[in-house]
Amino acid sequence: MASFGEEEAKFFRENGYAVIKDFLSEDECQMLREKMASVISEEDFSQHPVITFSTEEQKQRQIQEEYFLTSGDKVRYFFEEGAVDKESGKVSVPIPQAINKIGHALHVHVDEFRNVTMSERVRSVAKGLGLKNPVIPQGMYIFKQPRIGGVVTPHQDSTFLYTTPNSLVGFWIPLEDAEIENSCLWFVPKSHDQEPTRRLKRVTKNGAFTTQIEGKDREEPEENYKACPVPKGSLVLIHGNVLHKSEPNVSNRSRHVYTFHLYDAGTSEWNKDNWLQPSPSVPFPALY
Repeated sequence: MASFGEEEAKFFRENGYAVIKDFLSEDECQMLREKMASVISEEDFSQHPVITFSTEEQKQRQIQEEYFLTSGDKVRYFFEEGAVDKESGKVSVPIPQAINKIGHALHVHVDEFRNVTMSERVRSVAKGLGLKNPVIPQGMYIFKQPRIGGVVTPHQDSTFLYTTPNSLVGFWIPLEDAEIENSCLWFVPKSHDQEPTRRLKRVTKNGAFTTQIEGKDREEPEENYKACPVPKGSLVLIHGNVLHKSEPNVSNRSRHVYTFHLYDAGTSEWNKDNWLQPSPSVPFPALY
């Protein structure tokens, strides 16, 4: 593994992101990809609530919202819009090529992903960032499928996972080379100096939990975004407030990623209106 020292920490503090190459070996990347293929093959999708689209749009939104809001302590499946035929409501490509992401508790329920997340390598980086009591609210696997992998619009992660004060850090590990052609990340360097102007909040309406968006995204000229292509096994650190995005994947190559977030429970508070909340059975695990 390439080292994470003061120089890398300084770059992260100044720019809002940083890259550590060779964080995972090629064999480890392959092991995680193979494990995910096994997880999918063992799942029964015949009655899956997301892959069937109802003609009753309001009812379907409620089903999807509940499925999303209760996924924080589970392993659940979210599909690419382009993989579902809107008329028939059926998946139009093989299931492994239809999934957008799997989350949000891979780091709890799947040993291989838990071992990476709780590894000494991750602890070393967290300590290098000065995190006193890092805990892990979510872990997920992103597929960025070839040809149908959807755009991820410019955003700050703190829009969705807010702490007071901000201490959120994303750990983003591509298990395949992430290049411009297959939709690497793009950052606005030094854009992490502003709190999010948009928030996704969990609210109660008509006696049920739902989400609502408050505020508007920051606008940033396209020319300010810098591509961040990285080889497989790299670790990309993402400050909770840095603006970043990824383009649609129109190439013939996927871009599999394992990603998780930390925040410092020793210096900041997890907001009670975040969509993702710890459950009694699965509290956010502490890194050390």
